[in-house]
Amino acid sequence: MMGTSMNTRRGLGLADAGREFWRHPSPWLFAVALTAAVIARIAAGDWQLTDAVVPFAIAVGFPFLEWMIHVFILHWRPRRIGRITLDPLLARKHREHHIAPRDVNLVFIPLQSGVGAVIAAVAIAMLLFPRTGMGLTFLAVILTCGLLYEWCHYLVHTDYKPKTAVYRMIWRDHRLHHFKNEHYWFGVTTPGTADRVLGTYPDPATVPASPTAKNLHAAA
Repeated sequence: MMGTSMNTRRGLGLADAGREFWRHPSPWLFAVALTAAVIARIAAGDWQLTDAVVPFAIAVGFPFLEWMIHVFILHWRPRRIGRITLDPLLARKHREHHIAPRDVNLVFIPLQSGVGAVIAAVAIAMLLFPRTGMGLTFLAVILTCGLLYEWCHYLVHTDYKPKTAVYRMIWRDHRLHHFKNEHYWFGVTTPGTADRVLGTYPDPATVPASPTAKNLHAAA
């Protein structure tokens, strides 16, 4: 089945973009999980000052998590071990996304991967925090990040034009990654943060156009 292209959405408004966004399953997955996490956090009570540390810690760490997922999982190069080829679903779908960056069905996290991410977040929240309330705070914040990631990534691939400085940076950097050189600009919702620290945020004028930006891992 052919994917839905965004080529026809010239002059797309934010409301139109929002209606399309909620037609896809992963935003609903994160939204429902987030609602459940917020309800559970309120029910758990036990608010302490350490809960306030969680959002700040995630704000510091999330750019680097986003960078690592993009580099090491989404841009995973298929590997053979004996007769087995290691090629995760997320990597396969991301290669398809680079081939057709305007196909809306390839923009979103695959549903099964999204379910796995939510389950992993719940496990971390329940097992790695000293208090249930603190773990639920983490869960609510990280699911908010997941939903915002889906929204920002989706919006960049539509014809919605940037109207704020922050979104203009997100829009510019991610399009450079897709259409200039896939080896740089790995931040999506956090433009320039981890990329600057980890050396993948060059001056675009100094970077040659990559012949494999739309065909990851192909021979140049």
